[in-house]
Amino acid sequence: MENYYSLLGVKQDASSTDIKKAFRKRAKRLHPDIAGKAAETAMRKLLGAYEVLSDRNRRFEYDRAYSRFVKKLDFNYRVWLQRQADDPASQAKLVFFDLLHLEEDAALEVWRKNGGLHFPMEKYLDREDWMDCLYILAEELDRREQYFEAFRILTTLVREERRLSYFRHFIDDIEIFLKELVRLRLRAQVDDETWMDCLESLLGLGFSPRDEARWLRALSEVLLQTGETAAAGAAMREALKRDPALPNATRLRRKLNV
Repeated sequence: MENYYSLLGVKQDASSTDIKKAFRKRAKRLHPDIAGKAAETAMRKLLGAYEVLSDRNRRFEYDRAYSRFVKKLDFNYRVWLQRQADDPASQAKLVFFDLLHLEEDAALEVWRKNGGLHFPMEKYLDREDWMDCLYILAEELDRREQYFEAFRILTTLVREERRLSYFRHFIDDIEIFLKELVRLRLRAQVDDETWMDCLESLLGLGFSPRDEARWLRALSEVLLQTGETAAAGAAMREALKRDPALPNATRLRRKLNV
């Protein structure tokens, strides 16, 4: 089982140039025209490793999580964890271990088998491991277009980071990830009620008034569509309190007489 560095064939102190060269060299060998369809899984893993190691912040988080969680053991740690199927603590560790070793299918299978979003991994992992695990899990769910689950995990991470800082400078990337997920991908996958719940859950997480104004505008729009005119007007008024120059709101304001 390989980690990201061994998958690319570079040392842990490799420069960004060395990582890029190694990726290109290996990617050529795994191109479908050369290696055929059988290499699709290997290519996906190679690309996943490169995406992390070529980004300074994500590489830092990966190094921190990997060095802390993955120990050099004299036995097959993964097999041992797999055999503890009735022990939720071992299964939580198995999810994290597999994510760190690019065994995403296996990690998600274990996570879902243990309840998915309802699997309380924070009970079984150290806080740092739990937060790193959740972030990697959210990335994988987003890649698989399972946006609602990714959203729920990211809001949990932001809330926990506000309570007690761990990610520090990296939280900016997590916030951007969450905001892009909401702005570009989430709406198409959820019904009106769930969308409203998602928007409301973003308020009070410590985002800027400008961000909150846009979410309140979106909330006002869906409330109006569902016939809740009074609530839509209240949401729009709250949006304008946060950002009086709120863009793309003129039509909605006219409809609501706000």
